[in-house]
Amino acid sequence: MTGNTDDSIEDAFDGDFELPPGVDEAAIERMRTVARIFDDLVRVPGTDFRVGIDPLLGAIPVVGDALSAGLSLYVVLESARLGVSFTTLLRMLANVTLDTALGSIPVVGSVFDAVWKANKRNLELAIEDLTAEAERRGRDEREAVVIEVE
Repeated sequence: MTGNTDDSIEDAFDGDFELPPGVDEAAIERMRTVARIFDDLVRVPGTDFRVGIDPLLGAIPVVGDALSAGLSLYVVLESARLGVSFTTLLRMLANVTLDTALGSIPVVGSVFDAVWKANKRNLELAIEDLTAEAERRGRDEREAVVIEVE
């Protein structure tokens, strides 16, 4: 992975966003890499649909789903380290739980894993939360008015 990390991160999403100052861009890039490997690694020939290794791991009974869930928690833990809100972390954990529970169903679970893309959803949630928090902080700073009284 070479080049500007902001460009590569933005390429992974449909919407435009700007990372707030002070956010660990290397951590965001690591999270993006995990999400890409698990959810969007290879394009299905003849379509725009992409699939990662998550459905393949899910094909291995018990161990595959457990390994996938454990590695998916990396995105959640890194998000917590970056300061993502508690509510967003709960939503991210719900995505991983749903991915693991439904992904463990034979055959149907692999299809669900290919479509649900929990890691990509969680990365988007983390970036939205970090961006919204920076906007709230910026608004609070701009709204402050100091009036000197003599």
